[in-house]
Amino acid sequence: MAILLLAALVALGLLHVWPRLAQRRADPLFGPWLRQLADTSGWGRVVLAVGVPLLLCVLLEWLLGRSPLGDLARLLFAVLVLLYCLGPREFEADLEAILAAPDRVAREAAAQRLAPDAGDRVAWNAHALGEAIALAALRRRFGVLLWFFLLGPAGALLYRLAQTLGREEDLRLDPAGGQAARYLANALDWLPAQLLVFTLALVGHWDAVTGAWRRWRQGAAAGDWYARGPGFLGAAACADIAVEIEAGDGYAEERADPLLELKRMRSAFLRALLAWLSVVALVVLGGWIA
Repeated sequence: MAILLLAALVALGLLHVWPRLAQRRADPLFGPWLRQLADTSGWGRVVLAVGVPLLLCVLLEWLLGRSPLGDLARLLFAVLVLLYCLGPREFEADLEAILAAPDRVAREAAAQRLAPDAGDRVAWNAHALGEAIALAALRRRFGVLLWFFLLGPAGALLYRLAQTLGREEDLRLDPAGGQAARYLANALDWLPAQLLVFTLALVGHWDAVTGAWRRWRQGAAAGDWYARGPGFLGAAACADIAVEIEAGDGYAEERADPLLELKRMRSAFLRALLAWLSVVALVVLGGWIA
């Protein structure tokens, strides 16, 4: 776990200094591999598309752990996997691009980079932008980190490949394969989204966040955890920010200001990130003391 925590800190630090490390226009390996599976369909295609890279990842990590460099090689490998998985663009860089845009047209264009799925459009209003930020934070940062801490580099790679298969329309999966990929992507979103809502409640406004989460649960069907995306996360994050604004001056124009929503939500997710890293650090320290 100590290696995983160090790798996460190094990767996040590198992306803060050089956001382009996470940027990629096309995947030079996964796309061609997926095209080799054109004769398969449905769940079989999804399992092969994701399973073979995962097996290679586990094998490579095992070999590196037995190399002369040992833990250092495993650390470098974990950092490289994280840099690949914390994409396709750096989360904070996309938020900064919106803030740095010179006018509303440019800001609205920059906001489209936060669209949760390929082909979606982010409306320029506080609530829609807040939901897009919440899902981008989940899928570009927190989801990757949770599965990385639970399963190592293979976990982060599993999450990233599942999101790529389930969200990018240009991969041209067959209908059954596309549905299977979306089910897998939504299922892997469920646990980090639930934990992220709990974290936002702890570091923010408990009643507002848990109230929004309960309202979503009341209207959810039995299979929504894999058939639909985690809409409760955006609702909970927006409810948290609404209480924060009302605790200040609470002017109507502030509650409807997308840029204010962005700034406050970025601060909330930064606090959540520090909380997650602190918990992992405590686990590491507990292991050393024991």
